[in-house]
Amino acid sequence: MKFYPKTALKYIILFLIGVAVLYLAFRGQDLGGIWLEIEAANYFWVFASVVTVWLAHVLRALRWQMLYRSIKYNVGFWNVYHAVMVGYLANLALPRFGEIGRCSVIRQTEKVPMFASIGTVITERLFDVLILFLSAFAMLIFQYDRVSNFLYGTIYLAITKKLASLNYYWLAIAGIVLFLLLASAVYILRKRFNRKFLKIFVGLRQGFGSYKKLKNKGLFLAYTVAIWLFYMLSMYLCFYSMQATTTLGVSAAFTALVFSGFAMAAPVQGGIGVFHWMVAQSLVRYAVSFNDGLAYATIIHSSQILLILLLGCFSLFLVVGKKASR
Repeated sequence: MKFYPKTALKYIILFLIGVAVLYLAFRGQDLGGIWLEIEAANYFWVFASVVTVWLAHVLRALRWQMLYRSIKYNVGFWNVYHAVMVGYLANLALPRFGEIGRCSVIRQTEKVPMFASIGTVITERLFDVLILFLSAFAMLIFQYDRVSNFLYGTIYLAITKKLASLNYYWLAIAGIVLFLLLASAVYILRKRFNRKFLKIFVGLRQGFGSYKKLKNKGLFLAYTVAIWLFYMLSMYLCFYSMQATTTLGVSAAFTALVFSGFAMAAPVQGGIGVFHWMVAQSLVRYAVSFNDGLAYATIIHSSQILLILLLGCFSLFLVVGKKASR
């Protein structure tokens, strides 16, 4: 595999951004108090939270398997599951690389064309994005009094201030230039690699059409909702691990889920830093101190990262071993 210094530099910068956000989140906080909260945590509930997240990963594999079977690829569940776990592991190193990584695993284990897999991944991710935005909309309706000040003071004002400082004239020119460059690139690729380009297009189209060809769309949607319910349940169960959060209810877990969902969408390895800050901010809405919120975020984030490291490495070992034995 070739080494690209520019690509490596980009990921290093993204990682450093995550570390910087992590530093800003913890700066000025009582680090000793946070550590004491982490040490005193009830790890039975942390374990229960981790098991719940693992069940969400299993459901994600089952849902993805449905898309493959709808386009006539009879992939095995365990190969799909191992691909999902390897994908999560890859995301810890390179943000968004996990989606390509898990498609690569399926290509190696099940001989499914790469771009057909990518089409299925994009399809299922669109449903996740839909659930996240519907959840955010529900949060705004039912938790408006709790989250409105944060959204207005921290998010809206920061964005409007940034937009006000932009030079729209140069922004429009940059947009036009970017569009022309992309159009030119597509044209050149089609001219030089017409057959290959057509093959890529057919593969993506096949993957994109996977949901439309599902015989049991209701089960697919049920898996999608269940995945997010398990994510929320993991947040809720982990509340019992700390004295400061043990009285929080389902509504707090739901708000934390929405905040963490947008945090994990940030192009930073494992959501480091952004996840901690966003989850802590969500719990502040429920009268939890920012210090305690950071302790909670550190516990749940670290436990989930540990799960991915252990199971992801195990899945990678099995996939590599299976490939070597052929």
